[in-house]
Amino acid sequence: MKVIIDLCVVPIGVGLSVSKYVAACHKIINEAGLTSELHAYGTNIEGEWDKVFDVVKKCHKKIHGMGAPRITTTIKVGTRVDREQTMADKVNSVKDKLL
Repeated sequence: MKVIIDLCVVPIGVGLSVSKYVAACHKIINEAGLTSELHAYGTNIEGEWDKVFDVVKKCHKKIHGMGAPRITTTIKVGTRVDREQTMADKVNSVKDKLL
């Protein structure tokens, strides 16, 4: 099943800046070959359910391995079975209505 998620992974106990942890997670997403869109408070990811959630697990393992004792993660999940839809399709649908 295809899924689009909005992922926000926040390491706790590592200081104020978390950009190196976000970058490490984004590298994992890219290496998995998933389509993603980084934004100010998270990352949108699309792909097959198991592959996407395997990436979330790998991000947690990597960030813990970088020294973060705790991680809090927020995930919003969307699936559709009536038709295929990408992140770009969703954004373009709204942009078309703004014209």
